[in-house]
Amino acid sequence: MTTPATDPAAPATPDLTGTSVSPDTERDGLFQRIVTGNLLISLLAVLLALLVGAVLIAVADEEVRETSTYFFARPSDTLEAVWVAVSEAYTSLFKGAVFNPDATTFERQVRPLTESLVFSVPLVLAGLGVAVAFRAGLFNIGAQGQIIVGAILGSWLGFALDLPPVVHLLVAAGGAALGGALWGLVPGLLKARTGANEVIVTIMLNYTAVYLVAYLLTTSAFQEDGSNQPKSPRLAENSLWPSLLGDGFRLNAAFLLAVVATVVVWWLLERSTLGFRLRAVGANQAAARTAGMNVGAVTVVAMTVAGLLAGLAGSAQVQGTEQFLTGGIAGSLGFDAITVALLGRSRAWGVFWSGLLFGALKAGGFVMQSVTQTPIDIILVLQSVIVLLIAAPPLVRMVFRLPDPARPRRRAPRPERAGRSGATSEEAAA
Repeated sequence: MTTPATDPAAPATPDLTGTSVSPDTERDGLFQRIVTGNLLISLLAVLLALLVGAVLIAVADEEVRETSTYFFARPSDTLEAVWVAVSEAYTSLFKGAVFNPDATTFERQVRPLTESLVFSVPLVLAGLGVAVAFRAGLFNIGAQGQIIVGAILGSWLGFALDLPPVVHLLVAAGGAALGGALWGLVPGLLKARTGANEVIVTIMLNYTAVYLVAYLLTTSAFQEDGSNQPKSPRLAENSLWPSLLGDGFRLNAAFLLAVVATVVVWWLLERSTLGFRLRAVGANQAAARTAGMNVGAVTVVAMTVAGLLAGLAGSAQVQGTEQFLTGGIAGSLGFDAITVALLGRSRAWGVFWSGLLFGALKAGGFVMQSVTQTPIDIILVLQSVIVLLIAAPPLVRMVFRLPDPARPRRRAPRPERAGRSGATSEEAAA
């Protein structure tokens, strides 16, 4: 039994031009508009999110609430309190994410920028994986599970083996990539062979990965000697991503991996034959199949590549930042990666820059909370509002009064010239 959304006999609906459009085509068109919209909408979505955040910061500030009780008597007090609350919060956010001019040494002044880069690495890698699936018309919700499984395999290879420096690093990172790729291969195969919905399958695999890592951390193979804490032994020094700026900074070579992955994904999607097939299947599966493309194979490849990149994000966590495996190794990275891919419009460099933005929000959010007592949850609200606005481009266009590029502009009728009979345009109109 088929659902109305996939029933071939479902009635077609006319589009703006009067052409009949099937429900599947209409749904796929909406999906493509969401994930491949223009850059201006993304920038305006971020701006609107910051404005919403400013309102929330003002509402959460105690001084603003106090002065608002006599707003009509002295409105200047409330406005000044709002300005102080918002400006101090966003200034602290900048100092915690980019540059802190109040620090006593140059090392401390630039450390916020390096912390933003550290937080951005797994977001960029996992976001690239989600973007690859998006471009193939697949909604990959499984980045969370793929990160976890990649971290499991990468960490085990990191602390269980004793290999030379470069070899050990590559083996552990390759194992993490393999673990994520296998976790992405499963929903890809099920989608291609049985038509299983990749959203449901990847969500279930996320839960499987969460419980898998929780179980493994209770076993002797993954538990640190002499400790009953759910934490693995520390990875061997040879398996860790080397530091880029010395011991005073946490930034490591995994950031270079993210840059290289961005370049490779850009070439894959925009310049390679496989990328053309991914984009063709994502744009219109029926047309791609008619052109002789193996849609099932493309689906499997897209999900496998997505899982591989998410697995590398797990490698960045266990071999770079954390250096051991815990139950919360992925945090909310897999779900944040979806936001990063949406904001980056599923373009490789767009994902890279949006990953840097979200990394900066994460790094600066902690400083903002400690300095101004602003709730860290406001950062989560900013991310959520960005997703909401990206998924609703008409709302952004309405706020900023932008024209809809999908709707043709109406041209003013040209005045008719007098005919051979000498009649004027007014007479002709009459």
